[in-house]
Amino acid sequence: MNAAQRYFRAVTAIMQAVMDHEQEALSRAADLLIEKIQEDRVIHVFGTGGHSIMGAMEMFQRAGGLYPINGIFPPGISVTDSHPNTERLVGYAPAILEHYGVRAGDVLIIINVNGINAVTIDTALEARRRGVTVIAVTSREFAQGVPPETPARHPSKQNLHDLADIVIDCHVPVGDAVVEIPGVPHRVASSSTFPVVLIVNSLVALVVERMAERGLEPLVRYSANLPGGRERSLKIQERYRGRIIHQY
Repeated sequence: MNAAQRYFRAVTAIMQAVMDHEQEALSRAADLLIEKIQEDRVIHVFGTGGHSIMGAMEMFQRAGGLYPINGIFPPGISVTDSHPNTERLVGYAPAILEHYGVRAGDVLIIINVNGINAVTIDTALEARRRGVTVIAVTSREFAQGVPPETPARHPSKQNLHDLADIVIDCHVPVGDAVVEIPGVPHRVASSSTFPVVLIVNSLVALVVERMAERGLEPLVRYSANLPGGRERSLKIQERYRGRIIHQY
């Protein structure tokens, strides 16, 4: 079995673990999202790391996704604009949540695989202070495997999974990489994007399924690359004007 095949097997096993062990958490999270959508609230989604941000991007303005998603993309978080990098900046989170309109009674999905950095922990703490319900997509194993004195950690040494109301474990191993190569001292090929994308799209699918079963109308986004898709999106988005910050 070559390295590509071993990578596929490792990633598939992680995603299977999500499906085997996270159904209850996914169900609770989906019902909470439906509740907030029915209250005419937007769902805030924040990927609080240079690559964890991709989980938020996956939910935001995606074909087949939900409209009322407020993607939180502050400067310096993504690896594409981290000049300087802000994921380890203590005290940044309150300004972020204020700018993106995160208010009491809202729900915030925080996506961070290792669940330890400054913006991640500050965001969870600030959300709790504001009366916001937190859904965490994170790896308990990864967080617990990072020593307390590691510089990447929040000064409080806390973990995201200890601060969230609902935790959906993405089952990513410590260090993220999953493939061992003979003669190479460290594992290669990161795994985390796959289970994170599986989780957020599973949430979307569950929300739409349950809303349809309850006779509710789920606002599902059509592809802008299909006839009428963009026009439909622009019309529906008017109801969220000023509440979804990065609408096009």
